Amino acid sequence: MRSVTKINQSWAFSLEAKSVPSEYPSDWKILDLPYTWNGEDGQDGGNDYYRGKGYFAKELLASDFDANDEHYLQFDGVNSSAEIYFNGKKIAEHHGGYSTFRVKVENIKEKNLLVVVADNSANDRVYPQTADFTFYGGIYRDVKIVGVNKNHFDLDYYGAPGIKVTPEIKGADAEVEIETYFKCKGAKVKYEIIADGKVIAEKTDDDDAELEIKNVRLWDGLKDPYLYTAKATLIVDGEEVDEISTRFGCRTFKIDPEKGFFLNGREYPLRGVSRHQDNPGIGNALLYEQHKRDVDLIVEMGANTIRLAHYQHSQDFYDLCDEAGLVIWAEIPYISRHMVNGYDNTVSQMKELVAQNYNHPSIVVWGLSNEITIAGASDPTLIKNHKDLNEICHKMDKTRLTTIAAVSMCEIDAEYIHISDVVSYNHYFGWYGGSTEMNGPWFDNFHKKYPKTPIGLSEYGCEALNWHTSAPVQGDYTEEYQAYYHEELIKQIADRPYMWATHVWNMFDFAADARAEGGENGMNHKGLVTFDRQYKKDSFFAYQAWLSDKPMVHLCGKRYIDRVEDVTKVTVYSNCNEVELFANGVSVGKQTKGKYPFFYFDVKNEGETTLTVKAGDLEDSGVIRKVDTPNEDYIMKEEGSVINWFEINTPDGYYSINDTIGDILSTTGGKIAAVRIILKAKKALSSGKDGKTEVAGFDTSGIKCNASMLKGLYAMASGFTVKRVFSMIGGGKFTKENILEINAILNKVKKK
Repeated sequence: MRSVTKINQSWAFSLEAKSVPSEYPSDWKILDLPYTWNGEDGQDGGNDYYRGKGYFAKELLASDFDANDEHYLQFDGVNSSAEIYFNGKKIAEHHGGYSTFRVKVENIKEKNLLVVVADNSANDRVYPQTADFTFYGGIYRDVKIVGVNKNHFDLDYYGAPGIKVTPEIKGADAEVEIETYFKCKGAKVKYEIIADGKVIAEKTDDDDAELEIKNVRLWDGLKDPYLYTAKATLIVDGEEVDEISTRFGCRTFKIDPEKGFFLNGREYPLRGVSRHQDNPGIGNALLYEQHKRDVDLIVEMGANTIRLAHYQHSQDFYDLCDEAGLVIWAEIPYISRHMVNGYDNTVSQMKELVAQNYNHPSIVVWGLSNEITIAGASDPTLIKNHKDLNEICHKMDKTRLTTIAAVSMCEIDAEYIHISDVVSYNHYFGWYGGSTEMNGPWFDNFHKKYPKTPIGLSEYGCEALNWHTSAPVQGDYTEEYQAYYHEELIKQIADRPYMWATHVWNMFDFAADARAEGGENGMNHKGLVTFDRQYKKDSFFAYQAWLSDKPMVHLCGKRYIDRVEDVTKVTVYSNCNEVELFANGVSVGKQTKGKYPFFYFDVKNEGETTLTVKAGDLEDSGVIRKVDTPNEDYIMKEEGSVINWFEINTPDGYYSINDTIGDILSTTGGKIAAVRIILKAKKALSSGKDGKTEVAGFDTSGIKCNASMLKGLYAMASGFTVKRVFSMIGGGKFTKENILEINAILNKVKKK
């Protein structure tokens, strides 16, 4: 019968090697898998992490292979491309760093040398190549030896498990189609369905089989994520020679353009988060317990859905989502920059995604791409690529829908927007421009124009570090602005039940080595939880108060102790009907929950005050302290910042680079000043590295804008301060002197 053995221990590794060794390299570094070589340089900023080849070697003895007739090596994740050598012979290559692949090994000797060359070099054919996250190189998931009888279930089809289970609910029962794949003639398959350790249905057939589950127990989301097991045993000449099994769930779903998502016939609004998988120091090289911790935190927050961005995640994580009852959007890394030479890679990665994950009841949609139209949506090869991927998904899986995550400025009339079954947009109104109140009306406009197209919000969010203020403003990276932003978005989402799914960007801070924002380089800080998973930002509790059924109360601002104002605003999040706030034991007042689970109190700030909020039997507490001058530890300090806040002249009644583009352009003098500023900036903007213009680490030189796109871009950009625009333009193109000259121009323009 089949055997599966992990071989993660004691691999030799080198980044300096230039060729595949002919014998075991005893002078290389010895390490255990999973491993990435970018655990440090991929998280420290500078966009200079090593992208190239890494060599892994392992000596395998004949005794490492069992007595089965055939053996395969299974790789669960090698990023981004892999070449496999066995005893000096290249036996396979694989392109796509996030999916499982297998390779058959033959001619096994007493001593054998296995060499894996992992390669995350930049190229124009393997996705992803342009994206706001680090592409960690290495063998960062398990490697296994699979031993099988010469007659066995298929191991060669896109890394799939060899068994495909399709339940169909019919009244109180379920008909379950089980398909298996094998090539041996005259074989039979014994099929079994197991519930709570007992066989409840079985059948032996020489082909696929249909079995019935009476009084089926549904996979019912967070409420009851019940899982059955399907087992298939291959029988040849009366002998059982191979066995495989998979868990599955029985459920129905639909997405209604007016009422949103339905699970098992009832409205089930999908409200949750996106997830990147990396962790500090180890990148994507996670163990099971780290995946489990992520799922537990997401469930604790009350989310019922995850968008697994922007690639196939570990089978451990999909399994955990099945067990927890989380509804999943699964996608391939067809992201940011359409590559004509990458067509075949999108096809292979999509086939792997669907084939390997078909049996997971948690997955309801396949994501075709993310923000792929940054350079425009009219490219005919891009359109064809999406239509073909859409067709592949429907051919391989007739039970699920397809979706895309569209970049904010992409026109809603674009052909590309209407290829998939449902669509979502990535909008950052209130962070990367525009204002928070723009989000809801945008969706109302889409819904009005395309009432039969289900629309969702696939990304929204803003960054927060340990900076604090009592007067939060867009772009300040404070925990207080992030909390305000999410309060406002929650209100707008809650009022629009037609939105089929909404996913916060992101559940956790994650590494993006090209970034230099917020005072800590190399990171995207939009997470509701810090990168190390140790601190839940206030915005985490805003969602918990909105989404969780478990009673909770949270006092915001625990890290914001020193405050200068005489009366300070204190925010409380709770899903309880009534909360009461106490200052040094004296009641400040009681409040009853209104439409949204947010409570605001004005508290006198005198000396040191212990704040305690109570809601029923629950309570939470913190401390504030009156100070005369702002605590410098709360004010953002950007490493390598070209200009500090105290160097900016801001005369009363006149503009400065601290004002927004929209405010400046609202006056005639501002428009005239803008022309002068554009002329002054033009040279710097066109002289980037390799002749490229970069904004926030993305090459923008290829972006083509039509009138509609320009209108959308202006709506977003109007909310930016001039200073923030300069901070987002990469490459150090503007000196302090340049920016102060522009500030001087604005200082001569009167405000309204």
